[in-house]
Amino acid sequence: MKLTSQSIQDNQPIAGEFAFCIPNEKSHVCLGSNKSPELSWSGAPAGTQSFAVFCVDPDVPSVGDNVNMEDRVVAADLPRVDFYHWVLVDLPAQTSSLKAGQFSTEVTPCGKAGPGAPLGARQGINDYTAWFANDPDMRGDYYGYDGPCPPWNDLRVHRYVFTVYALDVAKLDLAGKFNGADALKALKGHVLAEASITGTYTLNAALR
Repeated sequence: MKLTSQSIQDNQPIAGEFAFCIPNEKSHVCLGSNKSPELSWSGAPAGTQSFAVFCVDPDVPSVGDNVNMEDRVVAADLPRVDFYHWVLVDLPAQTSSLKAGQFSTEVTPCGKAGPGAPLGARQGINDYTAWFANDPDMRGDYYGYDGPCPPWNDLRVHRYVFTVYALDVAKLDLAGKFNGADALKALKGHVLAEASITGTYTLNAALR
């Protein structure tokens, strides 16, 4: 199975139009276009009944004490954790591509609606849900795609891994509000094939 994208080149920087935040000289960052990227795949094995698409950043700081703090940095060697930016399941078996902007065209304060999604699919909540939980202007359930916004003082360039899974079931055993960990658990034992591409992104002026 092979995954390609007209929006993201493997192991290359992601364009700002697909990011939640973009650089800003006065305030470090500002909101980006937050478009979901174009993705296309081929070579799904016989027996595929649906697809799932995930985007995960494995480079998120495990400790947030220094995140986006003036006169501090997030050390490159700080242990990192996964942050899910997109959890999309139950894409019909005949699907072989997603259009740019099909699942997101802007930043939506308090999150986009879900779990219903285009093409009859379902989307889980991404990890901005927890990130903004204590922000009265932004908190809510963030369904679907929300792009990169790594700390602007992070000394590590972040990776964004987009993975398409070919599954042997038409619908995953998920109900109500679900997240990336829930979806990964549900697809265990049902994956026939998978393919990934990785984009990079940084808001740190010293690393761009």
